[in-house]
Amino acid sequence: MPEEPSKASAHDHKRLGRELDLFVFSDVVGAGLPLWTPRGTLVRNLLDDFVWELRQKRGYQKVGIPHITKKELYETSGHWDKFKDDLFRIKSREGNELALKPMNCPHHIQIFARRPHSYREMPQRYCETTMMYRDEQSGELNGLSRVRAITIDDAHTFCRESQVKEEFLKVWDIVQEFYGAFGFELTIRLSFHDPKQSEKYLGDKKKWKVAEDILRAIAEEKGAETSEGIGEAAFYGPKLDFMAKDSLGRDWQVATIQLDMNMPERFDLTCVNEKGEKERIVMIHAAIMGSIERFLSVILEHLEGKLPLWLSPIQVMVLAVSEKHLPHAENVARELNAAGIRTELHATDSLGKRIRVAKIQKVPYFLVIGDEEVSSKTATLEGRAGKVGTFLVEEIIFQLQKEVDSRAS
Repeated sequence: MPEEPSKASAHDHKRLGRELDLFVFSDVVGAGLPLWTPRGTLVRNLLDDFVWELRQKRGYQKVGIPHITKKELYETSGHWDKFKDDLFRIKSREGNELALKPMNCPHHIQIFARRPHSYREMPQRYCETTMMYRDEQSGELNGLSRVRAITIDDAHTFCRESQVKEEFLKVWDIVQEFYGAFGFELTIRLSFHDPKQSEKYLGDKKKWKVAEDILRAIAEEKGAETSEGIGEAAFYGPKLDFMAKDSLGRDWQVATIQLDMNMPERFDLTCVNEKGEKERIVMIHAAIMGSIERFLSVILEHLEGKLPLWLSPIQVMVLAVSEKHLPHAENVARELNAAGIRTELHATDSLGKRIRVAKIQKVPYFLVIGDEEVSSKTATLEGRAGKVGTFLVEEIIFQLQKEVDSRAS
């Protein structure tokens, strides 16, 4: 039987990941390279589907890129000079030097640059959930919080400068809806460059001032609670970083929206404007979860592993009081699964032990099947907060589907 967690470790995402059977690390595979179980993969996919649902409504299109590239791509973007010591490098049999991608934007730029674009086609919104890789020092690795294989729900919008505000607000709406499903209240950090360390950043001062003024104006128009993080900008542009406070009172930087006027300059990205002239465009980088790994570490600790019903890999556990109640319990489990409710039937060990397992595994609901339930063709529904009631199976399905559809936290 799993041990009850101590108070000190109850929120530790590494322990919760084991108890919920979400992920594992293997010394044979390597440090910082999480392996995802069927349950963990389901959770990741549900989160990614939610982000895609929100993006699709706002005109994003999916793209796909390889995981390696010639170093010349990153030399042009400026990433090579800044990150070359953090890259996993590969030599081809022909002697070419390549790298496992540590970011995705230069690849997406190549998709935009495949042909000329009219102003009528702008903006172009690309998104992709993909892994990237960074050779983090082993001493800095920490569960899912700091890994070497990083899954990013990445998006890049290529637009005219006049479209920046509208596109930022689209992403802002996505961020608020997504994090609202987990009960987070968000504040904004205006992550600007440090003018005293100008050598750390691409581009000239004029571009940085224009970009930072745009972000400040957007935040002011939204009436958001903001703070300024001088020196927290990306090396190519300023950011709106969304900050969330978890149930332990800790502050986390979660989603980010970044305004980039430098990559389009380095890659000569343009559209043809109303006058038939080439017009320099800008890029918006946006990640809603940021890293799925880090996001999961945050919400597991924030929720103490008690994932909402829509996100729980096992939504209902069916428990027969004794063997004679098993046929009805099997029918109930079959009906729930057929209705799309992820259900497991547990029939071994004592009822008390099985209830304890359900609670340790943070299953949102369990159904107890005894004499009364068999005779009335019902099931008794119990949740994390205690007994809900005894209902017909179709009534239970209706209640649970309604909760799933609302993505209630």
